[in-house]
Amino acid sequence: MFADDAVLASAALDRLMHRSTGINIREESYRLRGKKQAGAAPDGNAKRGDP
Repeated sequence: MFADDAVLASAALDRLMHRSTGINIREESYRLRGKKQAGAAPDGNAKRGDP
């Protein structure tokens, strides 16, 4: 949506995060962990949204 305009993206995120608390989660998601166990995990080279 704001891929070509870093200033606009920063302003939009600033408005969204103004009164919120950001939480960094460094673990893998349960969904990705389940896919890896099933052998269907993406290889990391596919673009987001590719099947």
